[in-house]
Amino acid sequence: MIARCVRNWCLSMLALPAAVAAQQGADGARPITLAEAVRLAQQNSPTTVQARNAERGSQQSVRSSIAAFFPTLSVSASSNQRGGTQFVNGNPLPLTGLPWSYGRGLNTSVNLFDGGQRWNQYKTSLANVDRDAAAQVTARYSVALSVKTQYFQVLAARETESAARRQLEQAQQQLKVSATKMEAGVATRADSLASAIAVGNARLAILNAQNSLGNANAGLTRLIASTLVVTAVASDTSEMGAVSLDESTISSMLLEGPAVRQASATLVAAKASHRSATTGYMPSLSLTGSYSLAPKGTENFNWGGGPTSTSTNLGFSLNYTIFNNLTRETQLVNARISEDNAEASLRDAKFAAQQNLTTFLNNFRTAQQRVELQLLTITQADEALRVVQQRYNLGTASLLEVLQAQTTLDNARAALIQARLDARTAKANIEQLIGRDLP
Repeated sequence: MIARCVRNWCLSMLALPAAVAAQQGADGARPITLAEAVRLAQQNSPTTVQARNAERGSQQSVRSSIAAFFPTLSVSASSNQRGGTQFVNGNPLPLTGLPWSYGRGLNTSVNLFDGGQRWNQYKTSLANVDRDAAAQVTARYSVALSVKTQYFQVLAARETESAARRQLEQAQQQLKVSATKMEAGVATRADSLASAIAVGNARLAILNAQNSLGNANAGLTRLIASTLVVTAVASDTSEMGAVSLDESTISSMLLEGPAVRQASATLVAAKASHRSATTGYMPSLSLTGSYSLAPKGTENFNWGGGPTSTSTNLGFSLNYTIFNNLTRETQLVNARISEDNAEASLRDAKFAAQQNLTTFLNNFRTAQQRVELQLLTITQADEALRVVQQRYNLGTASLLEVLQAQTTLDNARAALIQARLDARTAKANIEQLIGRDLP
């Protein structure tokens, strides 16, 4: 009676509805290529939007610093009406004269000499444009790295689900053998129950893989700001890619990488700001000019259309600050500090880029070797499982040996998936570091 119950339960494990399997591809996610995902994320990410706007602001600062070399120009026009009374010898009398008066004017000024301050501000603005352009490249490839990492997580989840389904097939086959041998009286109920547990674990592995896939799809959808759930195209990056360039070539690219370029531009801007701070010890010379019209007053408003009187003014102004409470000295010290900090940051950026490149290249090469090794391990583990299953069928091996062989094969598959993920991620990190896509 008990044997029949165990047998029926084992058969029910084999005949469970394929609800788990039916979930594959039924999530309704829209497939998207890696290139399209990166493009959409770079377009919509707050990080890249802010970086683009920062560069726009720097470009406007350049135009403003150029305009500082030109004279200012302004025009004015006024119309005034007066009325009321005035006291003459203590007696209130109406105001005399025409009530409407008018004024017109043209004013200009230009700084003839400021010790080079405007020129240094112009050079600082140009350096800031270069800095923000490099920062935008950094932002774009940082976003691309996040997208690629999430995209590869989707691929890894799919590979994990595929491996779990293969695990389920093997477990179900073993359960059939165990149930048959138990009916024949050559296996114990423990064998059938252990095989049934293996089937349950395989189904749980599929559910976990599908959960990971759903989470990865959700993360990818958020990164590209899509209103529809998206997923990776399985054939888009079926291979883990390769780094065809040698280390010396990639190292030379580091000097043009966004992190080094950004630090270099920051140093240029700091040097220009330092030079600008020294102009506070120089005198300044400015020129002002004006031309004004005074139309004749009228009884009624007529836009000042009567005869006019004119006046002109031209003036030069020389100014030199003798003491301003150490403001100049403070600005100069701060400028020197900023320049020293920028030099240290540039030096560290170069060393950090070289260190990261070494790390990422080593990670990629190690992952490649792990992939090759795991492929061999899977082949060996699959053959070992086949042999031990045959021995179990003949009664010369225990079920424990079969389950151990299955576990070894499952672990090898999981290690292969992780090695592929690590290789893809390492390559994406290298691309983010040098600010360009590797062939």
